Amino acid sequence: MRALLSVSDKTGVVELGRELVALGWELYSTGNTERALREGGVEVAGIERLTGVPEILDGRVKTLHPAVHGGILARRDRPEHLATLSEHQIGPIDLVVSNLYPFARTVADSNVALEDALEQIDIGGPTLTRAAAKNFPDVLILTDPVDYAPTIALLRQGAVPLAWRRRLAARAFAHVSAYDALIARYLRADLDLSADDELFPREMSLGLEKIQGMRYGENPHQRAAFYRMPAPGAPPAGLATARQLHGKELSYNNIMDADAAWGAATDFAAPCVAIVKHTLPCGLATHDDLAEAYRRALSGDPVSAFGGIVAANRPIDEATAAEIAKTHYDIVLAPDFDPAALTILQKRKNLRLLACGAHARLADRLEVRQVLGGLLVQTPNDLAEDPATWRVVTTAAPTAAQLDDLAFAWRAVKHVKSNAIVIASDRTLRGMGAGQPNRVTSVKLAADRAGEGARGAVLASDAFFPFPDGIEAAATAGVVAIAQPGGSMRDEVCIAAADAAGIAMVFTGVRHFRH
Repeated sequence: MRALLSVSDKTGVVELGRELVALGWELYSTGNTERALREGGVEVAGIERLTGVPEILDGRVKTLHPAVHGGILARRDRPEHLATLSEHQIGPIDLVVSNLYPFARTVADSNVALEDALEQIDIGGPTLTRAAAKNFPDVLILTDPVDYAPTIALLRQGAVPLAWRRRLAARAFAHVSAYDALIARYLRADLDLSADDELFPREMSLGLEKIQGMRYGENPHQRAAFYRMPAPGAPPAGLATARQLHGKELSYNNIMDADAAWGAATDFAAPCVAIVKHTLPCGLATHDDLAEAYRRALSGDPVSAFGGIVAANRPIDEATAAEIAKTHYDIVLAPDFDPAALTILQKRKNLRLLACGAHARLADRLEVRQVLGGLLVQTPNDLAEDPATWRVVTTAAPTAAQLDDLAFAWRAVKHVKSNAIVIASDRTLRGMGAGQPNRVTSVKLAADRAGEGARGAVLASDAFFPFPDGIEAAATAGVVAIAQPGGSMRDEVCIAAADAAGIAMVFTGVRHFRH
């Protein structure tokens, strides 16, 4: 039996080589893998022993040879294949151990030169891997060191079941597919993504990498796992690359809520704190002092905040941590934590602390949602908007302070599920209505949550008011200014309702649905 070992990740390869030699296998290898095996005391022959030619072109060509691929691809159940091997003096290869050049690590550096990146595009490795996986009934393919030990155990027993071989082949094709997807994303980075055929190519691979398995999904009877999508040239950021500094393992629902909180907090340029429950912001505020931003966010709905998620777009300092520690939360996440803040928060045994790094906006970042039989893909809702372009449509115009609060509320409403209504004042969320089939119910829910806080406050609606009843409900609550997209067939009667109530209203011309 003969094996070919050619790996970038050398984890466990020496131990694997020793086990194979002990079982009577002949080993062949290439370059650094051969060197590692020899240094580990493993008897191995160089690839040129099979091919009759040395590695050429700085190692770009070493395994691309009929003596290698003929030995891998020949079907053992076809006499004519075996006869061809005999005719050309090619021996069969029964095991291939291959994983690929560290392209992801190379292009994670945004300053990497194109030439250096191209040198990390593996050609021989994927070809070896695909060839062995194609012929998996006869050839074992190992791409992940976690599979070394169980495969050796099966070889010791005398036979490797077809089911295990097929499993290894599936893993091999997935390994190559994810690798190719990352290369495609990297090469697309300098394209003109303003064109739909570039942003949404005819064929798209996501190239996901598993971060962790999970105990269960949204409910205990659902299975789940967490994956990341590598981003070439981007610094680690967000939930998929966060460092957990404290607390127990994250659940599926934890991650969903934490992502919603992180998205809301990092959407603001000023220091911001978001408190989220069931993916909805029950608290949100900005202030030059982060601790004060937290206190204001908590004031929006301190009852719902209990057991929620806190996200900040600035590192958590000692003063902010001291405030947060007064309430029970499941997770606190921020770009980082000051040492004194960690000392305070780590006293809470079950509180998860996540350092997410700097927030990065990627040119080719896409939002992906699964529907039955397919995926919906869209660009993120991160349109740059200038309140100076909003159109005042009522007799009364918003004051400078009201316009400032309207800008806050308009950004906040993006993070509330439609039909979305936000009531705010002093850059603080006072109440919100979300996910209702009709808009007036959302207005009433937001007003009920805000209570007396609605008086003198402003309101933002993610889409137009189809009837004046929503505006009338806002007026009853004491709202003094409204931002909405406009565009309803009944805009005129809605404007009239605002004028009758003395409300200042602006049309933004932009809708912010979130389903």
